[in-house]
Amino acid sequence: MKKLTLSAERRQRLVDELRKMSARDFDIALSDFQAGEVVDRMTVLIGPAVYNEAVQDVRLHLQNRLDDLDGEVFVEEP
Repeated sequence: MKKLTLSAERRQRLVDELRKMSARDFDIALSDFQAGEVVDRMTVLIGPAVYNEAVQDVRLHLQNRLDDLDGEVFVEEP
């Protein structure tokens, strides 16, 4: 599996959101560096599990679509 990476824009949005959440919910002021470290570590720790769950969701969706294929395109022979 390839290494999961975030775009710079997405990473910065997550850093900003983490800083707001930590200040609001925990009364802890994180620097950009600290929040960035948390985001990077969480990406490494939980990213693969989230990715794998998404792959399984897509697989199930596609399998359901394939199972419906006969009903959608099957033509009765005379």
